[in-house]
Amino acid sequence: MLVAIVGGKLQGVELTYLAHKAGWKVIVIDKGPVVPASGLSDKFVQLDAADTGDLETVLKGVDLVIPATENRETLDILHRWCSAKGIPLAFDADAYAISSSKLESDRLFAKIKIPAPVSWPDCGFPLIAKPSGGSGSKGVQIFDNRRQLEERFPGSLPPGGWVMQEYVEGPSYSLEIVGVPGQYLPLQVTDLEMDAGYDCKRVLAPTELTSRQVGEFEEISVKIAEAIQLRGLMDVEVILHKGELKVLEIDARFPSQTPTAVYHSTGINMIELLAFSVLPPAARNPFEKGFLDFPKLLVGVVYEHIKVTSGVVEVCGEHIMADAGPLHLEPGFFGAHEAITNYAPGQTHWVATLIITGSNREQAWRNRNRVIDDIKKHCHNIEAQP
Repeated sequence: MLVAIVGGKLQGVELTYLAHKAGWKVIVIDKGPVVPASGLSDKFVQLDAADTGDLETVLKGVDLVIPATENRETLDILHRWCSAKGIPLAFDADAYAISSSKLESDRLFAKIKIPAPVSWPDCGFPLIAKPSGGSGSKGVQIFDNRRQLEERFPGSLPPGGWVMQEYVEGPSYSLEIVGVPGQYLPLQVTDLEMDAGYDCKRVLAPTELTSRQVGEFEEISVKIAEAIQLRGLMDVEVILHKGELKVLEIDARFPSQTPTAVYHSTGINMIELLAFSVLPPAARNPFEKGFLDFPKLLVGVVYEHIKVTSGVVEVCGEHIMADAGPLHLEPGFFGAHEAITNYAPGQTHWVATLIITGSNREQAWRNRNRVIDDIKKHCHNIEAQP
């Protein structure tokens, strides 16, 4: 199986990592000369996907194309080009159009009666404002009173192109769902922890939600998937606020972070399931047997990002990995199961995504603490050298 991943940043890293776990060969394509996924791929091609002439040469013999970009022009070009060439594209344009607009998503939630934060002006303060087309935590702002809101958005409220909702507090959770209309498979719920900028810094598995809450989350996700007639994979993020799960956002594309945590906790590889949902029947045979019958191992997993600067180890949001240059895989990294990192011996400034496992979540967390301690000792020894 040869897969082309168009986009070499954080989504590209996730896809490349899991494609290799599936035993596939990977071509990463990005218009930038230095991107994180390039160091993990079997082949990296610097190319603007809008140049369809070169694209045809690069994609010769590819079995599947997976976008790892949110650039609308690139997505449109890939959709048209792959359709014309008969190459499967793991991308649901219609579902993505809804999920990539927070305004459209909110209208959908209201229509199908999905619990979500109350929108302005029916909510009070504090409230949170998010660009409708923004990704993740980008552009998120919190306002404690109307004066702050009017200073930021002078003129009419709400401002065009923004979503404003009540600010709800509580733990956050993620769930991926995969399939086609009438056949959806909710995967494993993972627990999310954020940094001060609301960027996810840590994913934990298995979840601490109760079985009843997991069931509610799965029902919500299937209801949304059916409403948008999803063909492929979608991520659903919720917050547990005063005992109720409220949907914060959906994303009908391959996410970063949570798929790797799910893979190590359950053995489920989402890239294989995504391929199953889009490949023609003749190409599905390797996935048929396991599509709905994966073993639920429920190994404990701690997946987190660290930045090391002159001996100081800091847990940060995923954004620190985006500009770290080409990354590589390091098995057994300071006692972690694996790490995706730009580390090299003797360096005092580096970043890493740590993947730490244990027989259960508590053991994984104890192992995580030992890994961090070992990294701190290592950093101290480097700093102490003359």
